[in-house]
Amino acid sequence: MIPTTIPLGRTARRLTWPHLPPAVRALVEERCGSPVVDAASQDGGFTPGFASVLTCADGSRHFVKAASTKAQRLFAESYREEARKLRALPTTVPAPRLLWVEEGDWVVLGIEYVEARSPHRPWRQADLDAAMDALEVVASELTPVPDEMSLEPFADEVASWPAYWQLDSLTRLALPHADEAAALAARFAEVAGGDTVVHTDVRDDNMLVRPDGSAVFCDWNWPTKGAAWLDSLFMLIGPRGDGVDVDTVLASRPLTRGVPADDIDSVLALVAGYFLKSADDPVPLTSPHLRDHQRWQGEVVWAWLCERRGW
Repeated sequence: MIPTTIPLGRTARRLTWPHLPPAVRALVEERCGSPVVDAASQDGGFTPGFASVLTCADGSRHFVKAASTKAQRLFAESYREEARKLRALPTTVPAPRLLWVEEGDWVVLGIEYVEARSPHRPWRQADLDAAMDALEVVASELTPVPDEMSLEPFADEVASWPAYWQLDSLTRLALPHADEAAALAARFAEVAGGDTVVHTDVRDDNMLVRPDGSAVFCDWNWPTKGAAWLDSLFMLIGPRGDGVDVDTVLASRPLTRGVPADDIDSVLALVAGYFLKSADDPVPLTSPHLRDHQRWQGEVVWAWLCERRGW
């Protein structure tokens, strides 16, 4: 286990219901069909946009996201993209349904409220099994990529990452076997291609566990298309950091057990370089815990890769 001081579930600095302009609150209440009597901000993740579970006077619950197109342009665009992706997801995919969208000075999304909880941390086997089961459903239902999603290949989206191993922020870490890791990362495009929707951001704060134990994945902002096993690998980073024997999981799951070890290691080297480089970037005012989180993930992936390679 790699210790962390990151406040799990409390990493985001979000707008809350009273901070929304009166016109936006009125719009939300109109779309929800009843006045809002309670708003519970969802403070996991690393973005500052509004994201709250709203309880209305009629007892209904709604999950609503909102961001200003002027003051939060990048996040408003992210929500706009999320709406486009959610519209294209088949109902068989374990994801909340998009109910409505409003676009103007604010991008506002009404998303199905899911009665669920976050996965336990440290990770427990039942929650991890649920995550891996759900990712197998995602891969089955989203291969090939639906035409209306029009996604870019994973390899194109992260084409700049192998070069991170040559940056000062990584070279001054003086990591043993860094040159070998760079060589592994350089060949990732050979192994990561495919025609499956890859969420790319599967982790505990983007996952919910229903009362029946099944998993649902949220925040479909920036999926790509690539190999069907990529999300299953990404999902194991947090559990690995929490001390779970994730290589046993890799060997037992249908999406990963047949993947050559060098192919897994190539993607791990790619991701380690990205996280270790990003951890050295300036800390955004809107996300004070982001770099710590990236550093922790980088350390987890690097230790995992070193163990797998015998370094």
